[in-house]
Amino acid sequence: MLSFLDDREVRVLVTGGTGFVGKSILRLLLHDLNHPNLSMVVLSRHPNRFLSSYPEFVGDSRLSLFRADTQERNSLPWSHTFTHVLHAAADVATLSSQSPLKCYNQIVDGTRNILDLAVATGARRFLLTSCGAIYGSQPPDLPSIPENWPASPPLDEPCTAYSQAKRAAEHLCALFGEHHSLETVVARCFAFVGPDLPLNVHFALGNFIRDALTSDAITVRGDGTPLRTFLDQRDLAHWLFTSLEQGESGQAYNVGSDEVISIASLAYLVRDILAPDKPVHVLGQPDLGAARNRYVPDISKARHDLGLEVTIPLAESIKHTGEVLRHRSNSDE
Repeated sequence: MLSFLDDREVRVLVTGGTGFVGKSILRLLLHDLNHPNLSMVVLSRHPNRFLSSYPEFVGDSRLSLFRADTQERNSLPWSHTFTHVLHAAADVATLSSQSPLKCYNQIVDGTRNILDLAVATGARRFLLTSCGAIYGSQPPDLPSIPENWPASPPLDEPCTAYSQAKRAAEHLCALFGEHHSLETVVARCFAFVGPDLPLNVHFALGNFIRDALTSDAITVRGDGTPLRTFLDQRDLAHWLFTSLEQGESGQAYNVGSDEVISIASLAYLVRDILAPDKPVHVLGQPDLGAARNRYVPDISKARHDLGLEVTIPLAESIKHTGEVLRHRSNSDE
């Protein structure tokens, strides 16, 4: 049980509450945080559509959806009162099809609006979900990226707009923390797995799970050599709520797993767990002279400062995700 629920009322505003991160948070609320002092307002552009698609979130008196868009200041709940804000809007899955300029503006403008809202509604704590992409490319000889790693994506490449915008959003948090005495914390999120992971965008694990459940083979589009880690979305929700409550103001924490696996090994692991009879096709050929691509967080700071741990192994996460998705598919038939 999180200690901030022990003896006072907690009213949390969540943006991005209907996305991958948001649904992880809502499930934590409904299943693990059964406490009368906690209530949550979730911003959504289409609340009725969301509740129709996810009826499991209907009927909990602690949860309310508010029709709003982070880009439209007049739509925001300025008359409410909040103690905490968890800003998880504008994730990479929803922005991948937008122009770099639109992506940048949506992240930066939305963060500024929600920071203004946090101050106006009396919030004490603010958590921004940022991204490991703010570090730029990870050197092949760096096993994992710590929070104080000084590198950044190149400024002259439009394709880095998402990463640059997240960096700007982090800086806005620092400015608001200094000017308004708002306690701001940053969660730099890496890669995740769970039943709400999109299966039809550029997430390799989501694509492999989709293939295992619906295709004749599991296909690896590249050479399978990149190294990645994946945190279960149930752990993700706990890590974010703990960071919101206990994270030191002005600090950033990597959020992810340290269980490293290659993309090719990941495809075979998904096959072995969800579809043992299906083949795995690796379409690319490894370049033996190329540096190995890595995207691996150093999570020792979250462990040491916040007492956080990876509690669900990757294999268990994949099995759970496949079981839930199969159940959903059967229920829809």
